[in-house]
Amino acid sequence: MDEGMQQFQQSLIELENEAEHLLLARNQVIENDKERNGNREALTALRKRAKTTKTSIKFPFESIMKDIGKSGSRTAPLVKEICGTCGNHDEKEKTWMMFPGSDVFACIPFHAAHTILDKDQERLEYEAKKLQSYVKEKTLLISEKGVLADMISPGVLRSLVTLTDKPK
Repeated sequence: MDEGMQQFQQSLIELENEAEHLLLARNQVIENDKERNGNREALTALRKRAKTTKTSIKFPFESIMKDIGKSGSRTAPLVKEICGTCGNHDEKEKTWMMFPGSDVFACIPFHAAHTILDKDQERLEYEAKKLQSYVKEKTLLISEKGVLADMISPGVLRSLVTLTDKPK
């Protein structure tokens, strides 16, 4: 084989590897989104049970200032922690939960359940952003090699990179 043919084959192998990594990352984005949606549904169910919303519970500072203005006494604690999800709900009440990433169900306190889900949601959001950056990087790398130019229109390629269907 001549050297030009070997370079061409090597280029195709590298391109195939990049495309495989891109497809694996896209599949991971889908799996991550499924897990995020499940967490979001669980957190919404817990908020419904506690009769709260994301914005219905005031920040502790607001409630402190209200309490200081009304009560002239210093017997009340200066800082009153109010959970944004629990609100006035009994945070020690037990609730069933399946731990993230496992098939284990456990009956744990209400506050612990939503705290675990909140932390897992933060982790998933971070991973989603990392995966989106990785997908964008791989798509642009493949695009720069000129392979997609004849097969995929620039608008479709742009939507793959930005992960949206709407043109900007």
